[in-house]
Amino acid sequence: MKIPFNKPYMTGKELFYIAEAHFNGMLAGDGPFTKKCHTWLEKETGTQKALLTHSCTAALEMAAILADIQPGDEVIMPSYTFVSTANAFVLRGGVPVFVDIRPDTLNIDESKIEAAITPKTKAIVPVHYAGVGCEMDTIMEIAKRHNLLVIEDAAQGVFAKYKGKTLGTIGHLGAYSFHETKNVISGEGGALLINDARFIERAEMIREKGTNRSQFFRGLVDKYTWVDVGSSYLPGEVIAAFLWAQLEDAGNITQRRLNIWEHYHRGLHALERQGVLARPITPSHCQHNAHMYYILLNSLDARTKLIAQMRKQEIYPVFHYVPLHSSPAGKKYGRAHGEMTHTNDLSDRLLRLPMWTGLEPQMEQVLSVVFDHVDSKVVPISKGRS
Repeated sequence: MKIPFNKPYMTGKELFYIAEAHFNGMLAGDGPFTKKCHTWLEKETGTQKALLTHSCTAALEMAAILADIQPGDEVIMPSYTFVSTANAFVLRGGVPVFVDIRPDTLNIDESKIEAAITPKTKAIVPVHYAGVGCEMDTIMEIAKRHNLLVIEDAAQGVFAKYKGKTLGTIGHLGAYSFHETKNVISGEGGALLINDARFIERAEMIREKGTNRSQFFRGLVDKYTWVDVGSSYLPGEVIAAFLWAQLEDAGNITQRRLNIWEHYHRGLHALERQGVLARPITPSHCQHNAHMYYILLNSLDARTKLIAQMRKQEIYPVFHYVPLHSSPAGKKYGRAHGEMTHTNDLSDRLLRLPMWTGLEPQMEQVLSVVFDHVDSKVVPISKGRS
């Protein structure tokens, strides 16, 4: 049986809620289902204000506007991330400054951030890779010393935690993704989490094309008008209705993914002991959300061979990002600070295994093919990861 990398999960209530949204006669944004999602996110995460967006990209773009990024302003981030992390700031004229990642969590190396700060630095954007929290205490301390904003790219971190705090709620702003490959989904979709009250009012205006429409509907102004820059960042009510069904079942979805993750992790222990691959590392103070399960092979060649063998068995793993510092646009719009040793190395060796709610009956098949075809005729992986 074909095992895709991702298969969107439905709880069974999505179509009913979509029909209800249509029956209510409100399919544009900020209807009843949007408000339910906002309230749920605020309660469950502890953020001061949650605003649904049509994508995590949109949430990051809103954050760039709220951060008042001007041409030439620098924003520190990892190179090993999705293009939206950088694009959101480049669109405002900002300059991404890429620093290397840690060899254990693949998150931004917090020890390299301070050296990358210049008088032009405006913000730090940690990316919580695979739903494992960056070292946020250190990052927030650096930001405070240098009067910088922290914008968490928590696209992969929904419901994950760092020292008991929900990812996306630790920095000044946070961005979530509800893309079909994430834990809870709406096809496309995202949310901006606002953890600093001074940004709430302006965020509502930016999201509504730069108007004070939200204030108008709350009766705070007698008519609404154009007051700021902005765009149409809110999703339609159909998207919110689909998402609401997912949020209602979020606990079950997350637990099922955690069970799959643990099954992979236990099953691959023997291969890690043999030195032919490395499993993910989660620090004890981080609670991940089982967004993905990846393995690190010994070399690019070993990864290429394993992908080919798995695809012959109709199992479809994927590798992940091409580092932004080495991409054409990354070279044009950003710059790297220091060596990208771990970014270059690990990006060539990382392989993401199929991971989706409902995969349970096929987990053993995935593991079996990995065991049968992983390349063991190479030098064992260095034990340098900590």
